[in-house]
Amino acid sequence: MSVLPLVFTSGWASGINAYAVVLLLGVFGATGLTDEVPASLQRTDVLIVAAVLFLCEAVADKIPYLDTVWDAAHTVIRPLAGAVVGALLAGQSGSLSDIAAGTVGGTTALASHFVKAGTRMAINTSPEPFSNIVVSTAEDLGVAGILTFAMFNPQAAAIIAAVLLVAGLAILFFLWSRIRRFLRRRAQRREEKRLAAEVRTHTTAPPG
Repeated sequence: MSVLPLVFTSGWASGINAYAVVLLLGVFGATGLTDEVPASLQRTDVLIVAAVLFLCEAVADKIPYLDTVWDAAHTVIRPLAGAVVGALLAGQSGSLSDIAAGTVGGTTALASHFVKAGTRMAINTSPEPFSNIVVSTAEDLGVAGILTFAMFNPQAAAIIAAVLLVAGLAILFFLWSRIRRFLRRRAQRREEKRLAAEVRTHTTAPPG
């Protein structure tokens, strides 16, 4: 069960930035910092793709409303990445079954993804864009810091990740009213666009 803390931590981190997790683990393994990372994550092509996607996320994640669209598109990708990384880590160490590790990684990633996505919805109710940049940067630094710490002390890193996950879920509960406000605004915009499109259609339509 020695790999379980790393699986949990990588799952939590994958729910926030899956590409950063793949990139960091691959670099850690390729540089010999740890022998827990399977060779498949250390491949050059995997590292290049992860780096490009990480840069894309680093930009999209800091733009209001675009970050929410990006989160919605990654509702499946992040938990899947957490499950795959967890299974690969377990397969490398042999101390935990692949199915159990995949379940832990995927479930943890899904929970942290909901915290991230919900928090962003609440933040997007604010008209200024700076809070998105601050929160996104803090998330990236947090993922890098805790995942790096997990290489040296996986148990302590897992405890920190668990505390952050629980705290995030609690914050999400208190921010629920702002999240609902964001969803109402988005629904209102869609309705306004639909009505505007109908008006344009009736205006440009030839007389019958």
